[in-house]
Amino acid sequence: MGIVMFVDETTSGSRSDGWGLEIAEERLSVRELIRRRVFQEVAEYNARTPEVFQGLVQPEDTERVLNGYALRTPRRIDPEKQSELALKAFAGNGFLVLVGDRQVTELDEEIELVLGTEVTFLKLVALVGG
Repeated sequence: MGIVMFVDETTSGSRSDGWGLEIAEERLSVRELIRRRVFQEVAEYNARTPEVFQGLVQPEDTERVLNGYALRTPRRIDPEKQSELALKAFAGNGFLVLVGDRQVTELDEEIELVLGTEVTFLKLVALVGG
């Protein structure tokens, strides 16, 4: 059992401090890693219901704001729907996943989770006018 550190970055250069998630398995598919990350961030949001959701992908019926996504109507977020959105975003190159310094490209690829594993989610920012 170990802690996996999740870090968010954007192509514009911003980087989050990161946060840890305890994972019992030594190997996990990229699909399952994304799913667990999304379920954790949705659970934390639903427990506190702040005004802004700070997550991997934008939930439906929200507006992008400075530090995340503002829900137009306060509500609980469905972790299954949010997980589906995240998996579609990965498949559509909405973000890249780096384990250590290696990019993983397939959802079913299994990664080894050794002590101190850092998983970076590189969110791709669309170019203006391009």
